[in-house]
Amino acid sequence: MAENSTKVQLGFGAMRLPQTDANNPATIEMEEFTQMVDYYMEQGFDYFDTSYAYHGETSEDALKKALVERYPRESYRIADKIPTWLLTKESDNEDLVNTMLERLGIDYFDVLLIHNINNVFINLAESAKSFEYIKKAKEEGKALKIGISYHDKEDLLEEVLEKYSDIIDIVQIQLNYMDWNDQRIQSKKLHRLCVKYGVEIIVMEPIKGGTLVNVADSVKQQFEEYSDNSIADWALRFAASQENVSIVLSGMSNLEQMKENCETFKNFEKITRDEHRFLMKMAREIKKTLAIDCSFCGYCVKECEMNIPIPDFFNLYNSEKLYSLEANFANYATAAGSNAPASACTQCRTCVDYCTQQLDIPELLLDVADLFEP
Repeated sequence: MAENSTKVQLGFGAMRLPQTDANNPATIEMEEFTQMVDYYMEQGFDYFDTSYAYHGETSEDALKKALVERYPRESYRIADKIPTWLLTKESDNEDLVNTMLERLGIDYFDVLLIHNINNVFINLAESAKSFEYIKKAKEEGKALKIGISYHDKEDLLEEVLEKYSDIIDIVQIQLNYMDWNDQRIQSKKLHRLCVKYGVEIIVMEPIKGGTLVNVADSVKQQFEEYSDNSIADWALRFAASQENVSIVLSGMSNLEQMKENCETFKNFEKITRDEHRFLMKMAREIKKTLAIDCSFCGYCVKECEMNIPIPDFFNLYNSEKLYSLEANFANYATAAGSNAPASACTQCRTCVDYCTQQLDIPELLLDVADLFEP
């Protein structure tokens, strides 16, 4: 297990804020959000993470009202992200960044990231020269640190770091004990790459959108028998114990969550090797209820005439059946767009002969298509 010798801070992710209307993300409940900001600052924390897109493009404005207009600029740090999916030309970088600064009411970012770098959006970012733009933004003082928010596998991240590590200060990755050995998210592999290239790591989804606190009763019982620590505490401590991690973001939705998470970091203790093994066991326990028992060997993909990313789709299907997260649909759309959707299956059944788990892959792809495709 990697060690972390630096003090790690809890970051306030402004993407799952309290809402007055659960079906409308733009309806941020400002009174409770302001209370959360005040409590967080009172505990000695200062890192706020937002995005052009969060809460229907209202997160930045809410942060301006709850934080920027009420606290001196030197007392907090703000990280924001350029929306790659809106990039059509080079000048869009400047236009979007100016909009973000205006919404927040600040004249520089503490951290400026290129949002959602993956196999699809890397092409948009490079065509619009976004990497060159953030380098210039840092040189001009519009950003103190720069980097990327990453949402893909190890091979692409290595390409990006090999090409841009001389300008990238920070990589924001999804990292939690559930995804540590996951074949799609690849948290462990992404983490090791960041350490190899010496970049600072910001952790997102340490609790996997609430997944790691909303566990089955049988799993909850094992946590309770192991220690008195809360399940959320375990997830946050796992992320914060990894090498090169400086911030662990949590998208807290109410003051109670805020108080519990602050307590973890005020009295932070790195996980031990035995605790690491216990969490790996819990990850396996959570996965026991998977809808599709795929081993992710990839043999079927090599034989698929339509180039359908079958293991990735099965992983997303399992995740959605267990957790029901909007991110599953977004990740499906990304994978289907860059490869082929599940509905493209021709039912040739060649893949079945290569499946080490003897799964009826064509039939399962029909289930995937029914779930993710309109």
